[in-house]
Amino acid sequence: MNLVIGVTGGIGSGKTTATDRFQQLGITVVDADQAARVVVEPGQPALGAIAAHFGTGILQADGSLDRAALRHLVFSDPEHRQKLEQLTHPQINEEIRRQLGNSTSAYTVLSSPLLLETNQGKLCDEVILIDAPESAQLARAMARDHNDKAQIQRIMAAQMPRRDRRARADHLVDNSGSIEQLLLAIDKLHAQFLKRCAAF
Repeated sequence: MNLVIGVTGGIGSGKTTATDRFQQLGITVVDADQAARVVVEPGQPALGAIAAHFGTGILQADGSLDRAALRHLVFSDPEHRQKLEQLTHPQINEEIRRQLGNSTSAYTVLSSPLLLETNQGKLCDEVILIDAPESAQLARAMARDHNDKAQIQRIMAAQMPRRDRRARADHLVDNSGSIEQLLLAIDKLHAQFLKRCAAF
């Protein structure tokens, strides 16, 4: 497997803008959230296990997952969240490994909001943290997701504290400024990673 660079950040930090830039630069981005969606599609074992545990109230009429209902349930109770992780994380990691193995770009980015909280970080050679003040995270997430403030604060509280993420990252990208500044920082990191790949 080639060089794998993890990208993480709290909700509303700008992680998606950063990973979109890597894609524009020709780098394969494996998105853990997308992998999580794949494993809960109708017919997948994880969806059946989730419905068996949490009840059919988390399913829509067509048998697909009602994400909003499940999100409300798991972020209101830490035990529910832990159970959901037990049911889904092994399959998510398997799907991530499959996608990483299929990458053909110079290096590969693994994007995950839970990179440092789960075993996903072990799949990465280095980790980039897209960092922003919590006030900025809250404002951006409210504007983007149209969720109420309390819901976003619950999601933020469930994520690793900002200071812990900062301590564990190999590269810290400050996203308290403009989008242009963020893109420039990604371009510089991209150049560094290409140099490393060329040296192998």
